[in-house]
Amino acid sequence: MTKVTYNEDNIRSLDWKEHIRLRPGMYIGKLGDGSSMDDGIYILLKEVIDNSIDEYVMGHGKQIDIKIGEGKVEVRDFGRGIPLGKVVDVVSKINTGGKYDSKAFKKSVGLNGVGLKAVNALSNNFVVQAYREGKTVSAEFSKGVLLKESKQVKTAEKNGTGITFYADDSIFKKYRFRDEYVENQLWNYAYLNAGLKLNFNGKILYSKNGLKDLLTRKTDVEALRYPIIHLKGEDIEIAISHANQYGEEYYSFVNGQNTTQGGTHLQAYREAIVKTIREHYGKNFNTKDVQQSIIGAISVRVEEPVFESQTKTKLGSLSMAPEGDSVKKFIGDFVKTHLDNFLHKNKDVAEAILKRVQQSERERKEIAGIKDLANKRARKANIHNKKLRDCRIHFNDKRGDEEKKLASSVFITEGDSASGSITKARDVQTQAVFSLRGKPLNSFGQTKKVVYENEELNLLQHALNIEDGLEGLRYNQVIIATDADVDGMHIRLLLLTFFLQFFPDIVKHNHLFILETPLFRVRDKKQTFYCYSETEKQEAIKKLRGKAEITRFKGLGEISPDEFGEFIGDQIQLEPVILKEGTKIDDILAYYMGKNSRERQEFIINNLKIELDAVNSEETIDLTEEEAKESTETEAIIS
Repeated sequence: MTKVTYNEDNIRSLDWKEHIRLRPGMYIGKLGDGSSMDDGIYILLKEVIDNSIDEYVMGHGKQIDIKIGEGKVEVRDFGRGIPLGKVVDVVSKINTGGKYDSKAFKKSVGLNGVGLKAVNALSNNFVVQAYREGKTVSAEFSKGVLLKESKQVKTAEKNGTGITFYADDSIFKKYRFRDEYVENQLWNYAYLNAGLKLNFNGKILYSKNGLKDLLTRKTDVEALRYPIIHLKGEDIEIAISHANQYGEEYYSFVNGQNTTQGGTHLQAYREAIVKTIREHYGKNFNTKDVQQSIIGAISVRVEEPVFESQTKTKLGSLSMAPEGDSVKKFIGDFVKTHLDNFLHKNKDVAEAILKRVQQSERERKEIAGIKDLANKRARKANIHNKKLRDCRIHFNDKRGDEEKKLASSVFITEGDSASGSITKARDVQTQAVFSLRGKPLNSFGQTKKVVYENEELNLLQHALNIEDGLEGLRYNQVIIATDADVDGMHIRLLLLTFFLQFFPDIVKHNHLFILETPLFRVRDKKQTFYCYSETEKQEAIKKLRGKAEITRFKGLGEISPDEFGEFIGDQIQLEPVILKEGTKIDDILAYYMGKNSRERQEFIINNLKIELDAVNSEETIDLTEEEAKESTETEAIIS
């Protein structure tokens, strides 16, 4: 055994930028390439905008301009501007900032003085410019190192702060900002700060009605059982309705921060709704019957909030302020008073809620026996049949490394050869594999009963731990990994239908992805390129000067474990499944998965052709109707 020395030479002291660059996960969670909403580049953007939002909350600046293009991010607010003598310190000296003075920023998001420093340290180029009372100062950095600082000069610009940065592409490899994610992030700021105008690449985002606008945009309003209830008070705002979907769907915020993993405030909100409805109707309803199909949102402002990580995705605070009411009591009292009053004044809404709860009760009792047997079967199958090769770190772990929890994922694949290769190549700490047996059932139009009656769907539900909603979700990324042929596309489509039919919140909260696997391997004796398209293949051939061995992968089972390790690790390419705004899930599933209609037949015949890439030809062929149907359905639902 090699002897390891441990003495004074092993002790190191890192300066602030070295520590951030060495352990970025401590500051921004996981890194990623921008394919996931919680990837590091969006946290960098958030850290910059949070400071501008805090200015608005304090009553300074009604507009924020955001420009993003080709990796360059520019954010300009019109607040008070950083004090000119402290511009360099604020972005480069740890534990320096105005938010330690709770009088100036009483209910701020960023209290620890780290955010802008992390952006600075993790950027190839970072420029800060402050405008204040007719004067301006700027400073430029690279990876946290000061390059130059200007002296104070006169300016006609309005007060405020401008930040420009390029994320370090040696840390965020092959990254790109997705407009859908950025817009979603900015819309949340708009909903939580009614009256604030956000200008994103020339598009204005603005909200008058706060969380009511959020739920209106996030849901199919026509599918709601009653109009959205919207209630506001000092330091709290809530919105709620019931729909026809399965499970619960919540959006929660603290001091303007989207707490995607919930926390004490969301738990208090859910409990308060149940308690209020029970007391209003004088009936001891089952908790799940009340919570079933709720779509809700809550925003609270807490003095000096305590989050469970630097990325602030889960609230840990127990009180609203030092020596103040508990979060649970504050939210419980508000919901009890204002929701109960609302229901007394709006008898039609109260009647609709009662009918929805009673319907949930009937559905629960109908499947109770089937569910019990299915759950026993699921527990036995997971232990003995090894359908799930689990990982060691999970998204819902109460403790652990934040970066690794965010990186936790499960690959859903079909067949022993494909699952076997991924299992051998995966990172056992954060990557799990679930193996399907054949094609899953088409669940369109089915009730939740089918999930428990069908062994494959029931086992999948249990593997993800989503029976009672997203709070138990064991993996941050649920990845569909199927062959890039017609059968693989069909399996992908059936899985998409399953999630959209029974667990749409997995898609809405950006947890569902498609694994992009290479179509070709191009190599010579020295280099190997994995190519995801015909264009990439041709480029690889040119790099190898034409002397290349070319392999066309027909299925995941043909890819060896060693090769899988090349593209499910740091270089993994994932395509997020994103529901476009205004998408009506029932309508889209009915169109693509319902009975074959003339409208769909005409769409397929008129729109689908495929190029013969394999022979590098300009010719085209018509697919068979079944092939066209499956391919078109898949692409349409993904987009």
